Amino acid sequence: MIKKILIANRGEIAVRVMRSCRELGIRTVAVYSDADRTSLHVRYADQAVHIGPAPSRESYLVIDNIIAAAKACHADAIHPGYGFLSENAAFSQRCIDEGIIFIGPSPHAIATMGDKITARRTMTEAGVPVVPGTKEKVTDEQQALEEIRRIGLPVMIKASAGGGGKGMRLVKQEADILGAIRAARSEAMAAFGDDSVYIEKYIESPHHIEFQILADSHGNTVHLFERECSVQRRHQKVVEETPSPLLTPEIREEMGKHAVAAARAVQYEGAGTIEFIVGDDLQYYFLEMNTRLQVEHPITERVVGVDLVKEQINIANGARLPFKQEDLQQVGHAIECRIYAEDVRHDFMPSPGRIRYISIPLGLGIRHDGYVYEGFDIPIYYDPMISKLIVWAKTREEAIRKMKRALYEYKITGVKTNIQFLAKIMRTPDFTDGRYNTHFIEKNLEFLMKETDCDALCEDMAIIAAYVDYHVKKEMKKPAILTRIAHSPWKTFGRKQGMSGW
Repeated sequence: MIKKILIANRGEIAVRVMRSCRELGIRTVAVYSDADRTSLHVRYADQAVHIGPAPSRESYLVIDNIIAAAKACHADAIHPGYGFLSENAAFSQRCIDEGIIFIGPSPHAIATMGDKITARRTMTEAGVPVVPGTKEKVTDEQQALEEIRRIGLPVMIKASAGGGGKGMRLVKQEADILGAIRAARSEAMAAFGDDSVYIEKYIESPHHIEFQILADSHGNTVHLFERECSVQRRHQKVVEETPSPLLTPEIREEMGKHAVAAARAVQYEGAGTIEFIVGDDLQYYFLEMNTRLQVEHPITERVVGVDLVKEQINIANGARLPFKQEDLQQVGHAIECRIYAEDVRHDFMPSPGRIRYISIPLGLGIRHDGYVYEGFDIPIYYDPMISKLIVWAKTREEAIRKMKRALYEYKITGVKTNIQFLAKIMRTPDFTDGRYNTHFIEKNLEFLMKETDCDALCEDMAIIAAYVDYHVKKEMKKPAILTRIAHSPWKTFGRKQGMSGW
């Protein structure tokens, strides 16, 4: 049985995995780079091992360093989290070779589903609907041009070796084809070391819907229903919810069966996600499989009532799934917002720096997965996501209202964040009515970027909260920043509301 797990990751996902381990009575080992010496996951773990300099290519992506750390602390298993080495077949195989349990699927499953062409072919053979496109990797411009003309515009060019929006280009006009091919191949080479691409028909008004699956080593595979992930910026998810407001019960059941068939086609074990692209007409197609835990897994946990990390560990221990498909159901509605340290008004540029003040929302049905604290310096080297805010309620309408309240209470100073941007999403008619697709942000950008008196008020409230906290702790004199507050929209707003003292 697994008694000690090394988490080959950082930040909020490392802390989240450790929490489930602690409940199971399993000891944990954190790994950290120079930039993460004071990170919460290092403090939370039972042990911590330094693995290299700040850049991830010199620390979190170095397989030898991770294996050496696991051996040094006598870890029985490694949990990869998501990102970094989580979908690296060579890392999974290395763990096996070293006698360390890899908490995830087999190297074969990772390699099969990680190669987009092989995955498409495998899904076709399993009877899972696949978007019309190329059947082999495309490695030169002339070949790509011929394939695009065969498939017909519009098309999406995608990197064969990766995902996450990198090496991806939408082509709608003949004149843009060659430029898009070159750009996609160049970006794919830089991100994945492989410039091959594949091409598939572009679905107009697409919805991005994924199904969570779990499979044990005894042949049992189930799905835990869907997550709607269509609120995206540059192909990166920003808001997720479950159940999807688009699906009918009949389509949900049909897609779930195909998700299970997809997992079984590669003898999958562990937690994974089958991603589909869905049109307004509810025609759906296999997009890709993520052979790991997803960032948005908490909303599934909340609606279905299953701890996915605990199930991953139990499966790695050789246990059978404790439930069958008919035992699972969706109860209520959950929404997740990803909180980023970024400057929304300057093209969403990362905003690293020191957290001066943080106030996390609380209350019934609210979950916060994060890793920052007051005084923590957000590094420049990694993804700028600092936390995930998850709410649950009996209905979608109640969940949206709860998320609005939670975002109103969420205050961070010292770095810029996307909290107000997320709050506007919750107020956008297309979202509240459940009538949105992956073009949502682009379509509503003017509204989402418009600054209001309320936005400035919330910002000033955070500034005052930070000042009061700082002033009480340090007993400093009144800073000049209150001059800004005296002339801010807060003063005007307060007078309008009959508030005194401002």
